Amino acid sequence: MGEYLRIQEMLKEGEDYAGLILGKDGEADYHLVLLPDDVSDVSWPTAREWAGSQEGDLPTRRELALLFANLRERFDRVWYWSSEQHDTRPQLVWGQNFASGIQTVYGRPFRGHARAVRRIVGG
Repeated sequence: MGEYLRIQEMLKEGEDYAGLILGKDGEADYHLVLLPDDVSDVSWPTAREWAGSQEGDLPTRRELALLFANLRERFDRVWYWSSEQHDTRPQLVWGQNFASGIQTVYGRPFRGHARAVRRIVGG
């Protein structure tokens, strides 16, 4: 409980704590924070730039799954970009539908929605 309270104290106005992402392959665990704003009708390159302007990043696929599980009500029931390109087809980028929970790929020019996250290492 102490770690949770410490994270809550680190949140800025409008931010929401999404939960803990367990590190893989020797990486550290980290806490995921959803930033308050969103943007719609943007291509993937524009979404990435926008997230950086919010002092955050687009979420990974794992992070989108956690956001869907824990903060679904903070999202419109539409499709959101991730930060991850498809492994074998880099012109495609993963995203998540917040109506159904399905993750799928779209081309970089597709115009979708985006949310930004930040990460707090430790846990």
